[in-house]
Amino acid sequence: MKLFVLGCSGSAPGPRAPASGYLLEADDFLLGVDLGNGTLAELQARRDPFDLDALVFSHLHPDHCADFSALTVLRRYHPAPTRDPRVHRLPVFAPAEAPSRFVAAYCPDEADRAVTDLSDVFDFRRIERSVRIGPFAVDVVTAAHPCEAYSFRIVHNGRSLVYTGDTGPSPALDELAAGADVLLAEASWTDAADRPADLHLSGTQAGRLAATAGVGRLLVTHVPPWTDRDAVLAEARAEFTGPAELVVQGGSYEV
Repeated sequence: MKLFVLGCSGSAPGPRAPASGYLLEADDFLLGVDLGNGTLAELQARRDPFDLDALVFSHLHPDHCADFSALTVLRRYHPAPTRDPRVHRLPVFAPAEAPSRFVAAYCPDEADRAVTDLSDVFDFRRIERSVRIGPFAVDVVTAAHPCEAYSFRIVHNGRSLVYTGDTGPSPALDELAAGADVLLAEASWTDAADRPADLHLSGTQAGRLAATAGVGRLLVTHVPPWTDRDAVLAEARAEFTGPAELVVQGGSYEV
């Protein structure tokens, strides 16, 4: 399978740098993983957005899902879609509040929210502990983050990608990442004793996770625009001796 990075800026988009959003492709199936601020523009620059076969959201903070409203407009009002979105409703695997939260974001007027149902073009499905999405087998654990949030292990033909989403360290994440071929790990800051717990990983913690889990390759993502990317990567490499790099917007990676 192939990983493509639509955006990798953490917590907020940066200058010409969309927030979190990724594509995974295998067997002519295109899976979107998160869709943060600015990522829909990047998707349209590279692919027909109607090529998406499914979407999965790690959580509902804006830097991971803000462009869902724009995708809704596109799917409801595009005059010449390449696939009829009302016939081919897009499966959306997301936390429990996703349908109501996305309606609220799409309809600022309370009266409109009461009568709007986005299920005309989306098929909302609650995230489960183990789910099949097209050719991908997806295992899920709860992430250490302030809202309902998840980390994913995505497997295709024996190859595995683990995406941490936003999370602090946890035993469940260690187990999920064990032996993964590729670890796509957020690292939002450099390491310090006063960092808040159960929120994000530091570069040191991302590297330590990769080393503890024995992964084949570490891809560091979700670095905010105000954080020193090189310092985060240096921390990760100090803990993990295998291949480690910062992902880049527009980057493509074989898993």
